Amino acid sequence: MSSIIWPKQYLPGTTDNFVSNEIFVTNLTAAQVWPNLVDMACWESYYDNVSQITPPASGTTLSTKGDRFSFSTFGFPPLNAEVWESVAPAPGSPGRLAWRAWQDGDAETALEVYHAWLVEDTEWGAVRILTQETQIGKPAAQLATTRPNPMLLGHQDWLNGLARISKQ
Repeated sequence: MSSIIWPKQYLPGTTDNFVSNEIFVTNLTAAQVWPNLVDMACWESYYDNVSQITPPASGTTLSTKGDRFSFSTFGFPPLNAEVWESVAPAPGSPGRLAWRAWQDGDAETALEVYHAWLVEDTEWGAVRILTQETQIGKPAAQLATTRPNPMLLGHQDWLNGLARISKQ
């Protein structure tokens, strides 16, 4: 199975917070999942923890490295974001989507995030959807100690919703 390609400054274990969520779903393909993941116009229809979405100037699809967008999640004001990786799935190759998001501020409020996704078909006929996120900053360190873990639960809801809408 494939793994996330991490920029050095965001390597898991070196940041203030890290979460990993993964599901395997039968009767679904990466090609069916991909459009619902990269089209920001779909997000609010299957993920309750996102709002105030401003898509890139090029449209609602996160398909081009360098595209800038913003969205609000986990109670934060809208985060600025930039696509760092967007490669659609192909036979034998996973779909890859990743963005850097940030909130400017002082030492107490600044936040930096790297959120990556893999969508790939397995040999046994299921699709694997993996999302992992690292975070840097005091707000991230606070999230890391919160129980139950809001990032872990929120991202699991995102995965489950993505699978559900992709099966429709």
